[in-house]
Amino acid sequence: MIVPLCRLIHDTSVDINNWFRQKEVQAHPKQHSMLELGFSTFFLNRTNRSGILSGGVIGGKCQEGPWKIDARYNKTDLISRIEKISRFSGHISVYNLDATEFITGIIPALPAQSITYLDPPYYNKGRGLYENHYRHDDHIEVSNLLFNVIQKWIVSYDDTPEIRGMYQRYRSLPYQLNYSAANRYEGAEIMFFSDNLLIPTIDNPAQVKKGAASSLCL
Repeated sequence: MIVPLCRLIHDTSVDINNWFRQKEVQAHPKQHSMLELGFSTFFLNRTNRSGILSGGVIGGKCQEGPWKIDARYNKTDLISRIEKISRFSGHISVYNLDATEFITGIIPALPAQSITYLDPPYYNKGRGLYENHYRHDDHIEVSNLLFNVIQKWIVSYDDTPEIRGMYQRYRSLPYQLNYSAANRYEGAEIMFFSDNLLIPTIDNPAQVKKGAASSLCL
């Protein structure tokens, strides 16, 4: 699967006509192969605002915006990333479980040195961004389940009073993150950490460059 996928990424022109073709694939998934559906998902993730499959294309359908459809589609870099990930395919498991099932059934069985990163749907605007968004009680349920997890974990959210209230017992790190949905802007995010996790001294984790993590001070 890895070679055909990379070939599709390399050979497919990143233009508005192919964007419409990939939208059609998403609209009729049963009429296409797993490879075609996977590539369609990849293509739209890289060419839509904020990677949202149901969102609009970067630059607009007339491509009159300052950012064009290929702004996040560096073929060489993306193929290189996929090839690197494929080398670890034997260590990757996809569970396709509800978060509550994963927290209660999978995390407790992980090795002691494991760390789990949870990225739930945004509390605000979740309904407009995700096909499967959370209700208020769903967010509460996840926070309550994490209270009983002895393994190390990190959870990130949009920074809201409601989320701060749910995780008030834990250490937190608020920071700014750049978004590209509709318009480029900064959004307030926040991370929460399990009590048994050492946290490096840093102001904004979103600004840590690749390869620089090893130099952070605990």
